Amino acid sequence: MTTPAGVHYSTDPVERIVVCIPTYNERENLPIVVQGVRQYAPQAHVLILDDSSPDGTGQVADALAQDDPFVQVLHRAGKEGLGAAYLAGFRWALQAGYDTIVEMDADGSHRPQDLPRLLQAASQADLVIGSRWIPGGKIVNWPWHRKLLSVGGNQYTRLLLGMPVADATAGFRVYRAQTLQRIGLDAVASQGYCFQTDLTWRVVRAGLRVVEVPITFVERTAGDSKMSKAIVRESLWNVTAWGGRYRYEQVRRALRPGHPPNSED
Repeated sequence: MTTPAGVHYSTDPVERIVVCIPTYNERENLPIVVQGVRQYAPQAHVLILDDSSPDGTGQVADALAQDDPFVQVLHRAGKEGLGAAYLAGFRWALQAGYDTIVEMDADGSHRPQDLPRLLQAASQADLVIGSRWIPGGKIVNWPWHRKLLSVGGNQYTRLLLGMPVADATAGFRVYRAQTLQRIGLDAVASQGYCFQTDLTWRVVRAGLRVVEVPITFVERTAGDSKMSKAIVRESLWNVTAWGGRYRYEQVRRALRPGHPPNSED
């Protein structure tokens, strides 16, 4: 699935790739995920973003980096949220000169074997989303209420924002460096899973090309889920606020003579 408005995309080759993996209490899952990335995308570097995990994940990450020059670790002072961790990783990657930046969870829900297809799609896209909710996408071991929450949240987002993306909340994705530079990162304040919707919305509004690739999402088998009621509330509040402003601007433009509803002037 491709956003119809997205006609411009980065033409830079997909060469310098870094996979950003945020961690908090993931010592059991992290070695398996890193091994999978190195197996299925051996050309890619790995950046582990650890928020001072009390279970020793940071030490596990350091051991992985010591054994493999393709693995690096960015230690952060404490748990500040998913968005803050990724923003730190994005800034590090841009400064280091990577042209392709991957988001990937440390809990095993994102299969490394799907990574090559996402990277292949990145050659003709500004943002590639590993989607659960397009034909070919699958969910393994999710209870019905999690599916309902995800489907409902994405449909609500599409309806309110008019955004032609089936899985705006997905966390397995590939950004081109030019995309992040164009949309800007300084104004991004979302912390939880709403961070994914926030950046997707910024990419779409910038007129860039979003491609969705079907993936199989697997519920974690070890460790604890980071999903909480606070994260859900943040997402609902932010999407509602963004959608309200977007719809208000549509109406305001429609009432101005000579300006069609979708005009950006």
